[in-house]
Amino acid sequence: MASINLSSRDLEAFLALAQAQHFTRAAERCHLSQSAFSQKIARIERVAGVALFARSTRHVTLTPEGELFAEEIRRIQQDLQHALSHLNELATRRVGKVAVAALPSVAAVWMPQVIAGYRAQHPNIRIELFDALAAGGLALLREGRVDLAITAGGDLREFDVQELKCERFHLVCPATHPLARKRSVALADLQGEEIVHLARSSSVRQHLEAAGVTARTGALEVEHLATVAGLVAQGLGVSVVPELTLFHFVRSGLASVPVRDRQLRRPILLARRKGKALSVAARAMEEAIVGVARGRV
Repeated sequence: MASINLSSRDLEAFLALAQAQHFTRAAERCHLSQSAFSQKIARIERVAGVALFARSTRHVTLTPEGELFAEEIRRIQQDLQHALSHLNELATRRVGKVAVAALPSVAAVWMPQVIAGYRAQHPNIRIELFDALAAGGLALLREGRVDLAITAGGDLREFDVQELKCERFHLVCPATHPLARKRSVALADLQGEEIVHLARSSSVRQHLEAAGVTARTGALEVEHLATVAGLVAQGLGVSVVPELTLFHFVRSGLASVPVRDRQLRRPILLARRKGKALSVAARAMEEAIVGVARGRV
């Protein structure tokens, strides 16, 4: 098939002649001399390979093929106008979608405020929130199911990452425990304590083990922080958890004490795919998350 090389100016000239049905008036409308305009129409017909106009001494009318061509051009123009209008709506955040994966603690503590503020400014943007552990959130980002992932570890070399917060850990224990009266504790103070652990797949557990806090044989290991809180409240052990998870332990009979060892910190990270531009809606969400995380909102 031969290459079809028609510009938008060519199509405008064709439609001008189809409407005016007169070479001189159509040429004036296109700001061309009649000679240049006639040559343009002739070239269009050569490219099309068929006569598009029937010429008489007084009028120019479309051939049946020309009628079909005019209908197609008008349809294309309408489709283009619709596409540009939709693009403008996306650019001005009147429509669109943004998806975020966040650690459960972040999803509970930061994201309600983020989403409330975002919806107030962009009410027509659809938001999807996935509360997922670190590995699960990164998998969603890798698969392209979310635009952004708020995580706390894992292999991040394939992503662009910025740190939102570096949070301290706290000992949580019964209020009657001897360590509950301290202003802060060291990891060494936990020697001999029965520690209730989260599962190995959690970023909390991974940071604890990296700092040397390992589970004893037979120690309780559970999947959810709410379960940890219940077990600690019953005196079945103590636990060490990051700052953002402390809302689980705000209950009568429990105390929290900061851990002062600097090697035990959990960075909260905002990740996005490398080389993948964010949509306007996703960029606005990124700004909203950073604002809340850094206390600017």
